[in-house]
Amino acid sequence: MKSLGMVEVYSFTTALCAADAAAKAADVKVIAFDRNRPIREDAPAPLVMILKIEGDVADVRAGVEAAKKYAQSKGHYIVSHIIARPDEDTEKMAYLMDINKDKYNKKLPKTMKGR
Repeated sequence: MKSLGMVEVYSFTTALCAADAAAKAADVKVIAFDRNRPIREDAPAPLVMILKIEGDVADVRAGVEAAKKYAQSKGHYIVSHIIARPDEDTEKMAYLMDINKDKYNKKLPKTMKGR
């Protein structure tokens, strides 16, 4: 993996639309979505989502920026981060997915399994 980008947002819909914006803005691949329930009762949505993308550093930077811009327009942006040349163990963690782990991971392309 050349670069890993992560964008944390509120709501599944925002995460999916932000991932779409990232993929359209740059040559990146959406590799995973993770979810978490916020502990704050005043959170703007009942779900926190982290979308993960990979690609060249410049593309990931552009993709993260597009995803961030979309999430900010909805008031659902939390934080984002880019890791250039992630360590092998970090890369393995990036492919762990929380969403429908048992059902979804069985349908993954063979190229993504075992990463």
